[in-house]
Amino acid sequence: MPIDPRLLTLTQWLSPAYPTGAFVWSHGLEQAVAERWVRDGNSLYDWLFDVLCDGSGRGEAIWIARAFEAEGDEALCAIDAEARAFAPSRERLREAERQGAAFARVTREVWELDLPDLLMPVALGRAAKLVDLPLDTTITLYLQSFCCNLVSAAQRLMPLGQTEAQAVLARLSPICGQTAEEARGGALWSNAFLSDIAAMKHETLEPRLFQS
Repeated sequence: MPIDPRLLTLTQWLSPAYPTGAFVWSHGLEQAVAERWVRDGNSLYDWLFDVLCDGSGRGEAIWIARAFEAEGDEALCAIDAEARAFAPSRERLREAERQGAAFARVTREVWELDLPDLLMPVALGRAAKLVDLPLDTTITLYLQSFCCNLVSAAQRLMPLGQTEAQAVLARLSPICGQTAEEARGGALWSNAFLSDIAAMKHETLEPRLFQS
């Protein structure tokens, strides 16, 4: 059975090779490592599990779903404004803003889409709608890409081998799917307070490798 070419588009968008600059952001993980809140594979898994189930990962899944379902430009702009208001720190907002602008710029030029500069999850949700991608698959693969980027960041911040890193990602895969299933119609809230605190504290961390 041939592969749905739409899925190839989605994997291209979420590939590390797509020029969104995701590699320069750690989503507060650098601060968590500096504080020793994350120090090995198990604590990294626990950290990312909480972010996916109760924190910004869950929130971004909901923003993707809301942008996908938005009817008209006015509704889309309102969702983007609300997503900006929910950002817990300046760095988190800048992370989503810059990645989203880069994603929108490349995607509208290559696929000739009517895609304005939006926060990253909002831009992805809108683009997925425009090319008729399945919503659940879009969210699941986005969350996997999100986790891949943070695990890659962890490998640069602490002793974490390739095999252990892949084991962490494998354990998180079903959580990505579960979070995606719950995103449509989900209420916005976040209980991953330590993750948000890490993002706030990172603004004054010196020295540092990442922009968030």
